[in-house]
Amino acid sequence: MEKEEILLKKRIQDLARTAYQRDYVTFSDFLDLNEQNIVHSLKPEELGASVRFFGGYEGAERQIAAFLPDALSYEADIPYPLACLRIEPLSRKFSEPLTHRDYLGALVHLGIERAMLGDILVRQQEAYVFCHSRMREFLEENVTRIRHTSVIVQQITQAEDLPRPQFQSIRGTVASVRLDSVIALAFSSSRSSMLGLIEGGKVFVNGRMTVSNGHPLKNGDVVSVRGYGKFRFEEALGTTKKGRCSILISRYV
Repeated sequence: MEKEEILLKKRIQDLARTAYQRDYVTFSDFLDLNEQNIVHSLKPEELGASVRFFGGYEGAERQIAAFLPDALSYEADIPYPLACLRIEPLSRKFSEPLTHRDYLGALVHLGIERAMLGDILVRQQEAYVFCHSRMREFLEENVTRIRHTSVIVQQITQAEDLPRPQFQSIRGTVASVRLDSVIALAFSSSRSSMLGLIEGGKVFVNGRMTVSNGHPLKNGDVVSVRGYGKFRFEEALGTTKKGRCSILISRYV
């Protein structure tokens, strides 16, 4: 077990213990898929508190873990310590094309730790940045330029203004709804080429690392593949005359 994993497990256990002993909700920083998988791997008796994840919007990859004591485990709505900021050019006419790497690089250059930042969604000439709430004011005041483009930063407070996932619907047939077959369809690859990714710990189903290529997918499962992207398994539509499964998936774009 690597040192970073040991430290993360200890930090998670401390947060869960605090929630249990003091009877209030505690929160982690933003966790990537590997870190979320470590949280999932901990047994309930190691935590003593229930766990939920949220990254600011449906399908977020980087998420904050909330640890709830028994008294609050049935609460439907938990306020997470995160904010959504929209970064847009001061002058769209003179703005340059900007990528995810450009936005992330500018934020890290300011000294922001990656654990304080969630997903960054680039939408044409603007980006939506999810961050820890205690970083909101700093980012609003200090992010003034991305590469050569002067920008303005504003917090999104209305739910209807939050970015929504964009999908590409894919229909196709597979031998079965096992993991390797479905991700091969999702990313237009051969099933054999996906095996190394699965066995190499690059595939996550609902935030859990899945190393079994025969893992069956269920409706609503979100699958993330490092280096490729992610998709949601919508449903099995039926069986063709040749005995193959017709399925519908939604790939995040």
